[in-house]
Amino acid sequence: MKNPGPPGDLYLASTSSARKALMDGLGLPYRTEAPGVDEHVPAHLSALEAVAMLAERKARAVQERHPDAWVLGADQLVEVEGRTLGKPRDRDAARTQLQGLLGHTHAIHTGVCLVGPGGHVAEAVESTRLTFFPLPAEELERYLDTGEWEGCAGSYRVEGQGQALLERLEGDRTNVQGLPMLSVVRLLRRAGFVFFTRP
Repeated sequence: MKNPGPPGDLYLASTSSARKALMDGLGLPYRTEAPGVDEHVPAHLSALEAVAMLAERKARAVQERHPDAWVLGADQLVEVEGRTLGKPRDRDAARTQLQGLLGHTHAIHTGVCLVGPGGHVAEAVESTRLTFFPLPAEELERYLDTGEWEGCAGSYRVEGQGQALLERLEGDRTNVQGLPMLSVVRLLRRAGFVFFTRP
């Protein structure tokens, strides 16, 4: 039985190793490309609105270069007590972010957007709640020594040593890793992508 072909080339508008690892698990052929967009959003937007806007902006930026392709964009923010946390600029900023998360519960929001030929646009926002253990200062410094805080909203990676920070997680773990795969699969299936095909 012949496998149906994909609806078109698929791009992931990200060069994140964590997102790539999650996409690799699907077994679909795809390419990665950095979107190279301005990540500033209006201050009045909520965290949910901001990640949705940035996910679409990233997807559209890559699709402008490949107009016949399908492009999946994603963006992520951490929210704690009404404040949003993006990527820390340096170790001091990472320490400050983590000090505000340790011993508390926070949310991580990820927006995903799939754009395709003919003006196709579909999006989703996934939220997960996490509670971190309280840590003594010396243990926090040892975690910062791992360098996992670099390039991560909230200054941690749960797919690495950062999983030892977690006391409890409510929701989709892949969402915390940067790409909520339940939402991604729904978007791709609705667009006509077929899974479990032979090369």
